[in-house]
Amino acid sequence: MGDVFKALADPTRRTIMDELSQRDDQTLFEICSRLATRHGLGLSRQAISQHLEVLESCGLVISRREGRYKYHRLDPSPLQQLSERWPVRPRQEEP
Repeated sequence: MGDVFKALADPTRRTIMDELSQRDDQTLFEICSRLATRHGLGLSRQAISQHLEVLESCGLVISRREGRYKYHRLDPSPLQQLSERWPVRPRQEEP
């Protein structure tokens, strides 16, 4: 679980996850383009690739190869495991 928290700590990785939650199966080129146009992030393809590796290593992103392209998709199951471990309950007011 520590890897999930580490991955979520970086704002660029959270932005990548936001983009993948809006549209799955994006290539590295598509992710870079969307980050540049929608968020003004001018990071190199290598930097985005390294962020994707961190997200993949903790299970938040799944990738698959198809020919010469590699497609990425968001997998929210590690986040669900966190919410199951520490469920959010409404606070009870003290008397």
